[in-house]
Amino acid sequence: MAADPATIQAATPLLGDVLTAIHAAAFPPDEAWSAAIFRAQLALPGVTGLVHPEGGLILVRIAADEAEVLTLAVAPAARRRGIAAALLRRATAVLRGQGARSLFLEVDAGNEAALSLYGHAGFREVGRRRGYYPGGRDALVLRRELTAAA
Repeated sequence: MAADPATIQAATPLLGDVLTAIHAAAFPPDEAWSAAIFRAQLALPGVTGLVHPEGGLILVRIAADEAEVLTLAVAPAARRRGIAAALLRRATAVLRGQGARSLFLEVDAGNEAALSLYGHAGFREVGRRRGYYPGGRDALVLRRELTAAA
């Protein structure tokens, strides 16, 4: 079953508890964000959050013409329905509309599902951060052009 992108809505600081529950389901406890973190991030200039009611979220930040994915999470029970791809497409469209020309993110080098998602979305590896994640796992730095031709 494919996710309905029409159900994606703006994430506001008032949804901090909902975002926290999704993030806690999707990430190990030492990587999950609290409601306070979500509220603080969403209150910052340039940060946009989107939430899918089936259990997905994305937060992105834009500065000048560059943007980054702060976090993307889908609860395990909602995975493999296209929710992450739909959130990423919507966020990309929002960022492009705000003038972003490129989008960056960090991803666990061992996260095959995320690497597949990002590869299909046009991201390419541009760097590696050794020992970035808890336990010493490396992060890959990925980039995608957001120009009309990309």
